[in-house]
Amino acid sequence: MVPELPPLPALTRAEGELVDAYLEVVDLLGKINPSRGTHTYGALRAAQALVGRAEALREALTLMHMRGEHEVHADTLARALRVLDGERRTGRVTVQDSQAS
Repeated sequence: MVPELPPLPALTRAEGELVDAYLEVVDLLGKINPSRGTHTYGALRAAQALVGRAEALREALTLMHMRGEHEVHADTLARALRVLDGERRTGRVTVQDSQAS
C-alpha cells in the first residue's frame, strides 16, 4: 500500500497558483538543466514553455499583492511544496553529481 500523504495546508487561491506555477517552472528548469539532459529538442521545448509559466508565476504574485497578501507565509508554502514532491522536483535543477552519471 502507498502511504497516505499529509493533507495540503490551507492556501488562498493565489497561494495555490503560486505554488503550482513555481513547481511548473522548476520542472521545466529541470528539463533544461544541461547536467541532466540528453537531447536539445526537449530542452528547447521546455525553454519555450518556461516563458508562459514564468508569466503565470508573476501573475500569481501580482494577484497576491493586489489582494493585500503582502507577506509570504514561508512555512505554510514549504509544507505545500513538500506535499507536492517539491524536494525531489527542485533537486533536478541542481548540477548532477559526476559519479551519478
